[in-house]
Amino acid sequence: MAEYADREHYIPLRQSDLAALLGKDRSVGPAERDLWAQFCKLVAAVFHFEYHERLEELKNEYAPFDPDAVTTPLVPVAPQARAAKLDSLFARFASLMERANFKHIPQEAVRQAMLDVSDWGLNMEVDFRVFERLEIFVRGDTMGTRSRRRWWRFFRLETIKLPIYQRLVLILKLRKHKRLGPDIDVDDVYLKLFKDIPKMDLEMLLPGARLQMPGLTRLKLSSSLLGGLAYIVYKILSELAHVISLGVTAFWGPLAAVLGYGYKQYYGYQSTKTTYSLKLTQSLYFQNLDNNAGVLYHLLNEAEEQECREVMLAYFYLWKYGNEQGWTAAALDDYIEMDLERIASLKVDFEVGDALAKLERLGLVSKIGNRYRAVPIDKALETLDYAWDNYFQYNKAGAMKV
Repeated sequence: MAEYADREHYIPLRQSDLAALLGKDRSVGPAERDLWAQFCKLVAAVFHFEYHERLEELKNEYAPFDPDAVTTPLVPVAPQARAAKLDSLFARFASLMERANFKHIPQEAVRQAMLDVSDWGLNMEVDFRVFERLEIFVRGDTMGTRSRRRWWRFFRLETIKLPIYQRLVLILKLRKHKRLGPDIDVDDVYLKLFKDIPKMDLEMLLPGARLQMPGLTRLKLSSSLLGGLAYIVYKILSELAHVISLGVTAFWGPLAAVLGYGYKQYYGYQSTKTTYSLKLTQSLYFQNLDNNAGVLYHLLNEAEEQECREVMLAYFYLWKYGNEQGWTAAALDDYIEMDLERIASLKVDFEVGDALAKLERLGLVSKIGNRYRAVPIDKALETLDYAWDNYFQYNKAGAMKV
């Protein structure tokens, strides 16, 4: 079983597209295509029901901390119980991120990103004291492109490559801080989902981040002021008598030059800052995918589809390509990764252990020693249909007696 440092577990195919792709495989006979289609529908139905339950659980966990809630709780959470509920919410959310194949990014990585300067020459400074809780999750660590114009290239449009996160999720709770203003909500939990975020710009998504003046600009401002003051002192000392005779008017020329140059540098920095802030706002308008409770719906749907894709792939290759002795987990893992690259040009690190665990739970495989075999597809359909029929246990006779 190969291990890849440059691949992710996430399978970037729509569930229906994957089902159709596998159904066209040369190993699937005409009579089996309908059975395979029914298998995929039943798998999707089973996981949709299970994830609906998870959605309701997460909604209930998030309800006391939802900043967009319009409903009134019949029993408000007691202050002493909020801390435990907050811990439970963050733990459940981390579990959801794992199922959706996101990776947790520690604060140290954010601090490292703060050391890099963007192509616009500005950097952000984050005070982590504004957060009571902060967790960052990412998926799709890859290379992206951005466009820019630079004066020394005669403002020609150029495309540059830079490392990005295709998906980035924030879950955070704020605390009172001077950077956030007096009216900030510190009782609720914020969820944010973004796409295609450059790694060096990660800190720009955080509340309370502040633009820093570049070192060169600070150096120009300080050097111009110090140089001007040194010039004035020199003139006073070298021509003390003349300065005394002229009075304060002797200072106006050098002082005006110093202040004028300083203002020019400061105004240039403020103009650049305003332009950059506008670009950031416009960019994030299109890069923001969802907020708060909407993030839960979005991510649960992704996790549900990922579970279905893993089950479909593992069952299909055991069903059509596993021999009488079955396959080990390592052999199945390698074959699926190889064939996905062949038929879909996808390089993924298939999570075979998780996929086989789901197949075992659903009763779709048998295991002898360390080898797995798929149950016949007609038997698999019966098993899935039975599971679906028994999600709702309603005893009519018992209910009538009551």
